[in-house]
Amino acid sequence: MTDKLITLEPTVISLYENRKYNTLKDILVTLNPADISFLLEKLPEHSLPLLFRLLPKELAAETFVEMESDMQEILIKGFSDAELKEVLNELYVDDTVDIIEEMPANVVKRILSQSDPQTRKEINVILRYPEDSAGSIMTTEFVELKAEMTIKVALEHIRKTATEKETINVCYVTDNSRHLVGFLSLRTIILSKDDTVIGDIMETNVISVSTLEDQEKVAEYFDKYDFIVIPVVDKDNRLVGIVTVDDALDVLKEEATEDISKIAAITPSDKPYLKTSVFEIFKGRIPWLLLLMISSTFTGLIITHFENALAAQVTLTAFIPMLMGTGGNSGSQSSVTVIRSLSLNELDFKDIIYVVWKEIRVAVLCGLTLAICNYPKLLIVDRVTSSIALVICVALAFTVFVAKLVGCTLPMMAKKVGFDPTVMASPLITTIVDAISLLIYFAVATTILGI
Repeated sequence: MTDKLITLEPTVISLYENRKYNTLKDILVTLNPADISFLLEKLPEHSLPLLFRLLPKELAAETFVEMESDMQEILIKGFSDAELKEVLNELYVDDTVDIIEEMPANVVKRILSQSDPQTRKEINVILRYPEDSAGSIMTTEFVELKAEMTIKVALEHIRKTATEKETINVCYVTDNSRHLVGFLSLRTIILSKDDTVIGDIMETNVISVSTLEDQEKVAEYFDKYDFIVIPVVDKDNRLVGIVTVDDALDVLKEEATEDISKIAAITPSDKPYLKTSVFEIFKGRIPWLLLLMISSTFTGLIITHFENALAAQVTLTAFIPMLMGTGGNSGSQSSVTVIRSLSLNELDFKDIIYVVWKEIRVAVLCGLTLAICNYPKLLIVDRVTSSIALVICVALAFTVFVAKLVGCTLPMMAKKVGFDPTVMASPLITTIVDAISLLIYFAVATTILGI
């Protein structure tokens, strides 16, 4: 589909420039909202309000949700009050909340002023929940049934209210106090007889999440149980909303992006790269670079401390980068593997002994293999003495051993004390291992060579 859009892009731009709006409309209405948003991004900003007005009301609202926040802001500023109200009426509450969270205060005020009182109330309820909680990503638009309803009555209720609900694939059953007591699928409802009572066929083993549950945990439920929707309840088990699979996917995408940024020592940003200014990118990178630069000074201090030893055996200097690089890579392998397992809940702190024991065995195998392969290479290619080759290989084996232990334990310890394990990823692990590898190198050299 991307190739098709790239091919279609020049046509859309040409039609707009030649003011062939009817033809342009005929093309746009055949596309998915996400694809329309992609094409609109390629056109001049001042053209957005005009092109947006070409779309049918429902398609326009769906396209609006798919747009980046800066495009949404441009459109909102170009809308009349009546147009803004029309778009907002077509949006689900959770989508409206997502838009509000990205907008400046003056735009938020205008959005709220054009929302009806009931929608404003629901928006304010969701906005009161902590950021990154289940309550902050849920929608309050769901189908609610009663246990005493018959299938016939339930279907009539669904037909009457379905257009206002985000999904009707799963319907939830509550008592008179809105306590969640069961659920059933639309498939079950359709295939049941009209006089069947909901309470007799509903599933009572309901898996739900609390409003304060971390959104990443909520997203994990979708993966674990293959859900398309999950109910959200308050502390009294009253049903207050639902989280749908599309919102869970957005959460997983955000969390993955954040983890990748932290692993690369970058402050996470929710803006696309091409729409992030040079100064914003600079602000996201420079604090980590400064921190890592300062921490790297320890390696310089270690080398300075052993400069007399290096002066006595200058050959040792040439192999410092290889030793430090191998150690950093070994630590990164272990840390990334453990961080991934922690994020998937495959590991917990109580498993640290098993993890360490496994990494010890892996480290011994890797260290010995590297040392054995490196020894003849040092003698034949680098033409060093056997004693120098022995120092390098022994130091290499010990460095790999320690690096893998550091790489596997630091992320688990970080999670135990409440830090994000991804902070302990490649750059920081590498910096720590660099210093340790030098200490090992010079300790081995001092022992074997007596320098």
